[in-house]
Amino acid sequence: MEHRPKKRFGQNFLTDIHVVEEILAAAALEPRDRVLEIGPGLGALTDRMLPMVHSLHVMELDRELVARLEDRPEPQLRVHAGDALRLDWPALLVEPPYKLVANLPYNISSQILFKILDHRHLFSRLVLMFQKEVGDRLCAPPGGRDYGILSVLCRNGFDIRRVLRVPPGAFYPAPKVHSVVLLFETLPQPRLALRDERFFRRVVKGAFSQRRKTLRNSLAAAGLGFADLDGMLEGIGIDPRRRAETLSLQEFGALTEALWKNQANFEGGCTAASE
Repeated sequence: MEHRPKKRFGQNFLTDIHVVEEILAAAALEPRDRVLEIGPGLGALTDRMLPMVHSLHVMELDRELVARLEDRPEPQLRVHAGDALRLDWPALLVEPPYKLVANLPYNISSQILFKILDHRHLFSRLVLMFQKEVGDRLCAPPGGRDYGILSVLCRNGFDIRRVLRVPPGAFYPAPKVHSVVLLFETLPQPRLALRDERFFRRVVKGAFSQRRKTLRNSLAAAGLGFADLDGMLEGIGIDPRRRAETLSLQEFGALTEALWKNQANFEGGCTAASE
């Protein structure tokens, strides 16, 4: 049955067998593995993974592709129809850890990453395809324009490395951008010992909210400012005139801890649980 790619679902189906094999090599699949695939499409990865693993869970939004998947005879295949951003991952993935292997739809890749961060404990390893610009941001060190919110948040929970670059011709239809495959290895514990990870995320987002401005001004604009903000920053060795993109992960950890202790002074009376 022929399937016409749907632009609204961001469908660019992987067709290059070499790329498939490189992804599988990075995933290091074993017969006991439980695997999640988001957006299986026409099955380039699904077909190869099914005979290799204990179980394969797939999340698919396109009803035509869901029907195809549900018609397959393999007992180890678990089909979850719906939007991966809305599905209840802990309720569906009840035997962690899982490996997550996917050619992510580019229009939701950043949102999927935030959901992964929320459920990091479910996964031991992730091998994910991104638009090259997103991949560059995830791997970026401090100090450049690519370094941003996801660079910091993902580095706290994962070791990340680039597996390979993928040209447009590896897909049908060919996208207008290049792609990259990244390997995420989940750390046994996050690099930072945080009191509240939601508060850490809020601090990082606030710091980058106006990235052309100084850290002092960005934090104040995000409701994290107070009268002696400069003194607090200088007390932890951070110049208030720096920009968020220059801070290391460890400096973001120190900033979060200092702001936590000063939260009663925030402009607007913000609380630690706020997003």
